[in-house]
Amino acid sequence: MTLNSLSEALWHERRLLELLLFKLEEEQLVLTSGRSRWLAQATREVESVLDEIRSAEIARAVEAEAVAATLGLDGGASLAELAAAAPAPWDELLRTHRDAFASLTSEIGRMADDNRELLALSHRATQETLASLEHSVRTYDETGQRRTESLGAQLLDRSI
Repeated sequence: MTLNSLSEALWHERRLLELLLFKLEEEQLVLTSGRSRWLAQATREVESVLDEIRSAEIARAVEAEAVAATLGLDGGASLAELAAAAPAPWDELLRTHRDAFASLTSEIGRMADDNRELLALSHRATQETLASLEHSVRTYDETGQRRTESLGAQLLDRSI
């Protein structure tokens, strides 16, 4: 049955969205730990799940189009429109999927925003640290000429 196939595609996509949320949280844990060794791996895993989601979205769109045709709706019908036209118990199941998608995408958006902010802060802190490691400071003397002063000995925190 077409509605059954659509439901299976929706379940698959929901599982992938939950996996994406998990991978984003893993990435955030790596970012907040201050240990960047696994950051590239965590980012690759997020990108891999995003690729899987893109494929799942295409499969879901194909199934949704078939269901829309079966229900007498336009091919681009939304999940809410499909739920409104579907017979029981499919109507409630499609609404549940729609609500779950809305909740997951909201959580994913917040987590992705948080991770971007953490990356920006980390980048800025790294830039500031590198700038402070210059061996000299350039200032101007009383005549307006550039003058270089040596900072002397410096300590470097290798945990950065």
